[in-house]
Amino acid sequence: MNIGIVGCGNISGVYLENLLRFDGVEVVACADLDAERAREKAARYGIPVACGVEELLDNPEVDLVLNLTPPRAHAAISLAALEAGKHVYSEKPLAVDPADGRRILSLAKQKNLRVGCAPDTFFGAGLSTCRRLLREGAIGRPVGAAAFMMSRGPERWHPNPDFFYEKGGGPMFDMGPYYLTALAILLGPVRRVTGSASISFPEREAIGPGDRPRRFSVHIPTHVAGVLDFASGAVGTIITSFDVWSSTLPHIEIYGEKGTLVVPDPNRFDGVIRLRGKDDRNWREIPAEGPYRENSRGVGLADMVRAIRENRPHRASGELALHVLDIMHELHQSSRSGTHREIGSGSVFAWEGEDDPLP
Repeated sequence: MNIGIVGCGNISGVYLENLLRFDGVEVVACADLDAERAREKAARYGIPVACGVEELLDNPEVDLVLNLTPPRAHAAISLAALEAGKHVYSEKPLAVDPADGRRILSLAKQKNLRVGCAPDTFFGAGLSTCRRLLREGAIGRPVGAAAFMMSRGPERWHPNPDFFYEKGGGPMFDMGPYYLTALAILLGPVRRVTGSASISFPEREAIGPGDRPRRFSVHIPTHVAGVLDFASGAVGTIITSFDVWSSTLPHIEIYGEKGTLVVPDPNRFDGVIRLRGKDDRNWREIPAEGPYRENSRGVGLADMVRAIRENRPHRASGELALHVLDIMHELHQSSRSGTHREIGSGSVFAWEGEDDPLP
């Protein structure tokens, strides 16, 4: 399947490196608002065509659009690609507004096209092994979970951090998809959330590479805490923050009736897994099993291409991404309204096919 990439920024490099090694996919065009950046990526990775966005969408050789634009452009580009008759795989989040996410999935259904969305780190050996342990009953029935993403924000390393602090950014929309997708894959859908969110510092200072120190305004909460009520009955806690200098909190822990499972960083494909049963005196380190231990971003796209060919559901689906988008949006809405918020999108993202071949 021929891939056209829209958005040749920071994240595009790892996608291009990985897509070169997956069978059945070929990158045939790339586009960016910065034409020189598109030409540079095309030259570096041997992409035949570097062009404008409209030209890429009109190109009959492009079967699937990989949408790597900033979050606020995700919906517009994905909808335009679907209107052009092309499948879409998007970087996270699916959209900034859940209404746009629903429009994307509705249009794809009308046109008999597929929508996929990052993150795809749950393909990795770390989260795959955790999913297997839970299926096998290693800690019994899960009753609770905790997830923490604590950092000082991207302005210390990203060359252009401003968009992280606009609508569609912040720690929940930027990093929350990794944590919420992992929790959904491990524990199932969320039915209700309660959240509190704040802008701790109304201005930030950009000091990343290539940036002269400068201050800019913040327009999205930078510290978000929430409670997640899962349909299974488990209760989870999540905090995502760009306001923390350091922390010793775990990435994710799952608490079961028979023990505790420590889940590796969901932003990685590998990582250390620990398990301690109710009768264990010490923690046990569990080896991660399976492929994809290195940074394999793009494996979700490769799986979608293979699923289209084999006429089966793909794993990094638009439905899963919409459920995560709903959760993130409603955590912010809960903080504004001071009420619980119901999540209605969780019944359709689950996929069967643990034995489906990996790409």
